[in-house]
Formats: sequence, C-alpha cells, structure tokens
Amino acid sequence: MKRLTNLFLVITAAILLFSACNDDENYYYDYEPPAKPTNVLAINGDERIDLTWKNNREADLSGYNVYFSYDNYEFDLIGSTEENYYIDYDARNGEIYYYAVTAYDFDGNESDLSESYVVGIARPEGFNQAVFDYINFPESAGFTFEDYSVVPFDLNITDFFFENYEGSYYINVWDDGDIQDMGPTDNIYNISEAPSGGWVQLVPGENVKYLVPEVGHTYVIRTNHNHYAKIRVRELTGQRMSFDWAFQLIEGETLLKSSSSDAYQKRNMKVVKKIYE
Repeated sequence: MKRLTNLFLVITAAILLFSACNDDENYYYDYEPPAKPTNVLAINGDERIDLTWKNNREADLSGYNVYFSYDNYEFDLIGSTEENYYIDYDARNGEIYYYAVTAYDFDGNESDLSESYVVGIARPEGFNQAVFDYINFPESAGFTFEDYSVVPFDLNITDFFFENYEGSYYINVWDDGDIQDMGPTDNIYNISEAPSGGWVQLVPGENVKYLVPEVGHTYVIRTNHNHYAKIRVRELTGQRMSFDWAFQLIEGETLLKSSSSDAYQKRNMKVVKKIYE
C-alpha cells in the first residue's frame, strides 16, 4: 500500500510540473501601461501637502508612484501607494513644490506623469491659542504671526488684539492692517483664500479697525507686512478669546488652503509665476 501511495505522489508531481511549464509557456505578459492619473489635487497644510487624484479603472492596476520637483522639469520619486491619495510629510512651510503622479500595473508597466501636475505651498497653523483683554492684560492681549506667539497689544509686530469693553468683545487690527468676517465655518480649513475686497473700514478719528467676534466664525486678516492669515474663534469667556489660526508665509499670497476647483489650480500657477518673475 505504501508503494502505491508513493507512485501516486510521483504521478501527481509530474502532472503539476507539466501544468506549470505549460502555463508558463502560455502566460501573456502585459506591456501596456495604465492611463495617466487625472484630477490631481494638492491641499496645503502645516509642514505637509495632501495629494489626491481620481482612481484609475484598469483591472490590473497595482498602485501609484508620486513624484515632486522644485522646478517643474526634473521630477524625483518620493513614494508609492495603493490608494488614490498620498501625504508628503517632508514639505517645508513657505516652499513651492510641483507634484505629479503615475500609475503602474502588476507587470511593472508605469504610465507617464500625470498632466494635471499641481503646486503645493505648505503653511503653518495652530490650534486653541488664547489672547486676553488688552485693558486688563495688555501684555498678553495681542498675537503676532511673525513667530506665532502672544505679545503685548501695542507692538509694531502685533497683528491683532482682543478687547472686552464693558462686556462687548472686539477683535482689533491696527490701521495699517485689514480684517474681515468670513461668516460661520465648521473648522479653520473651510476658508480657502483671502478676499479681494470687503475689508472693515477705518472709522474717522480712530487708529484701529475692529469687528465683534462670534464663536464659530472665521476672520481673515491682512498684516501690515502684507501677509494673509485666518483665525477661527473657538470660545469667548469673559477676559479671554481662544482661536485656531493659519498663516501664509509668502508675501501677498492670498491662498490659505486649497480647494478642489480647477480655478484654484490655475490660481496656484499664477502664484508661482509671480514669485519667479
């Protein structure tokens, strides 16, 4: 019985070996690369750029390669993913990066770089910061985006300061800055870009521009050094205002967070051209 069993194993192994050789001879190697990824989008964050794109539909799709460039000419591979998103955690705030994506299949065929390359500009942000009423706490009433810190309300680097005047709250900016209420928002990321107009006007005879803050509203500020920032009020409690913030390091640049629109990407390209001119 043992000999019959061994003979059966030998015959089975021979059949499997023959089948494997036959399958190898008939295997079709795919030389066709996947299509280029489309609808690539860069979302600016703090020391990061989040990239997304439309999923490819090839049945043999294996994943995506992500490339970046400093000059939009020479692209280097920075990572791979099986999903249609990637986060560049090596992005540095205030620097411009170009991104493109390729798709590859299980046979190692890789598409060309995506045509809808995008530009990312990371920018700093902060959460649950607090400033205090300038009348009672003048040394901790102001905030500067120069080093993202609480400062006295009356310094030349103070970008805004908080006031509680007889129970009424105000956000103040000096007369060489600007401020605007962008309305209620879900979080600090909702506002993508600083407005081109609609700023609070200076009241004749005064040296500050001011708004009455509301919890859940986001306010865009133009500093006296022509940088744009946004703050979202989290809480108002007597002598204290807490807020989240984001700040654009590039002078004159109004982009604060990217959106999904083509108009944003075109706007991003104008930014880069302006910087390099």
